[in-house]
Amino acid sequence: MQLTFLGTSAMVPTKERNVSGIFLDYKTEGILFDCGEGTQRQMNITGIKRSKVTKILISHWHGDHVSGIIGLIQTMGSDQVTHTVRIYGPTETKKRVEHMMQTCIFDQKIEIEVMELEPVGTEVLRFFENENYALECAALDHKLPCIGFNFIQKDQLNVSMAKISKLGLSEGPYLRQIKEGKDVTVNGIKVLCKDVTYLKPGKKISYVADTQTCEGALRLAENADILISECVYASSTHQEKAEQYKHMSAKDAAMLANRAEAKKLILTHFSQRYKNTQDIEEEASMYFDNVICAEDFMKIKI
Repeated sequence: MQLTFLGTSAMVPTKERNVSGIFLDYKTEGILFDCGEGTQRQMNITGIKRSKVTKILISHWHGDHVSGIIGLIQTMGSDQVTHTVRIYGPTETKKRVEHMMQTCIFDQKIEIEVMELEPVGTEVLRFFENENYALECAALDHKLPCIGFNFIQKDQLNVSMAKISKLGLSEGPYLRQIKEGKDVTVNGIKVLCKDVTYLKPGKKISYVADTQTCEGALRLAENADILISECVYASSTHQEKAEQYKHMSAKDAAMLANRAEAKKLILTHFSQRYKNTQDIEEEASMYFDNVICAEDFMKIKI
């Protein structure tokens, strides 16, 4: 499982930073958290195949978070992608995707499913789940409908090869059955699942997009292994501006991570006014120990 930051700027791209986009590579899934303009070019640079994208999670409909979708879909069509791409977003997402699809002519179209997510109050809404992972969302407090997301990897049953070797056995297709929780007999030897397996805890990644501090963000981020949070400003210079535009400062994001008892905080979505993020990271580290500022093309293995 790997996170790649494709864009870490706020509304305006800079020479070093593109606008919002984060790609999560997990098994056969490629999940985009937002898709600002230029996202597919960023994918080219970092070696991510467009055909890998299976889901696009839209936090809100400000252009710096969605204006790369139409180009990505058009290119995926020319690449003759055969799987369905599922787009999830806040209220009005269906209407806006329909309008977007009328803005160009497509030589080849891909199958798209669009689902609107409307969490109520401060609830954390689980909207997708399979045997490997779940996706959740919660309402944030921005100037228009906005939601944040959780990716929750489920606990995995792993086989201890050391214990298998002690039984005088080697690797083989029977291991898959054991990982499914089944007892097996191999070469006349009875192998009990409980005797040769251990539980590997899953991971939780939380993405808090544009918002001011709110209960929805806190509930979303609770006990996250990685909390990715917007951080447009440093509080020492622009706390009032953060509050005016319903964004978080470095202090706000760090306090959120602290209250949520997250394990690691990654800050992103920085104003173009900052030539580097040293002051932002130093400010955040005063309130939360394990914090870094994201850079474009930064990869995090999980």
